[in-house]
Amino acid sequence: MFASVLSSVLIFSLISLNTIGVPVSEPKTVLSSRSISLEQRQPDRYINSVFKDNILLNMAYLRGSVTSKENLSWDEVRKPFEYEFVLEPGQTFAYHDDVLGSYQGSLVKTTRAHFNGSEGFKSDGYLMGDGVCHLASVINYAAKDAGLDSYAPSNHNFAAINEVPKEYGVAIYNMPGNRAVGERQNLYITNNFDSKVTFRFDFDGDNLKVEVYR
Repeated sequence: MFASVLSSVLIFSLISLNTIGVPVSEPKTVLSSRSISLEQRQPDRYINSVFKDNILLNMAYLRGSVTSKENLSWDEVRKPFEYEFVLEPGQTFAYHDDVLGSYQGSLVKTTRAHFNGSEGFKSDGYLMGDGVCHLASVINYAAKDAGLDSYAPSNHNFAAINEVPKEYGVAIYNMPGNRAVGERQNLYITNNFDSKVTFRFDFDGDNLKVEVYR
């Protein structure tokens, strides 16, 4: 009889630990999800490879896995990855660090890159860092679709960006010694909700997905 009672107490204790003692995480609410194929950036295979590498290198700087050209490994940069960052209410993400004055007080994160050769970015013969506008545009697409305050002063309407509607295209440029140009060719995303939002990036080797959830 005593053994039976003890067994029941132990079982109840285990159930209590599992149902009461362990915190239950809040289910996430996905606000938007947008993706682009890094194999479909440009029709020319070589130019596409430059765009793809520049996008992945930009993501590596954002993730912090690359901090300079000296610690850049293309084999590592091209591997699949998952990455997240959080914006608390009122906080701003800007694509690079030449920011308009109205965002300087709320700025908490950038991609930490300037898209030049000294950081390892490539040229397709036209522009150094070509392709980063595609990454900025899909981020802008996801942010606006989620209902966030996303502002891009310069649209990318001079050239189409595959898989991103024209109205979400973002022109990105960072010019050393000319902040005014950089401030206007940037992307500013501010969390205008009353709770934190998370940006999640998934790269499977071919496709890059940007998901926003709270």
